[in-house]
Amino acid sequence: MMQQIYPVTEHPYAYELNKDFQFAAAHYVPHEDAGKCQNMHGHTYFTNITIAGNELDHTGFLVNFKKIKDLIHKRFDHHVMNEDTKFSDQDAEYFPTTEVVARTIYEIIQEYLNTLQNKPTCVQVYLRETPTSYCIYRPKEKTL
Repeated sequence: MMQQIYPVTEHPYAYELNKDFQFAAAHYVPHEDAGKCQNMHGHTYFTNITIAGNELDHTGFLVNFKKIKDLIHKRFDHHVMNEDTKFSDQDAEYFPTTEVVARTIYEIIQEYLNTLQNKPTCVQVYLRETPTSYCIYRPKEKTL
């Protein structure tokens, strides 16, 4: 994998972990304003997930890299995203656009992180849909 440089988000934490991976998935945007994207099509998504925190767990990890990849890759790789329970054909807030997929990845990751004793937090999801198009999702201010 080629080394990437990502936009950096400021945070007050001592540790920052980044996990890169890709997954192939199909989707469509069920709205007439979506043009050709109304039709089923696929992408090889590339994502970088940034997790930060002040405390390491009992194994010396902020969080296990493999677990982060598995949460997303196993769920979306070689699937039709519109069929996932996180997306809806009825509500534009849940159509699987790049922006909504990035936010959804954040939600899935953060839900898992909330179960960990050392309480790391996801501070950024970078999601590239095509070689020329990507989205960054950063949650609004939250309790640190």
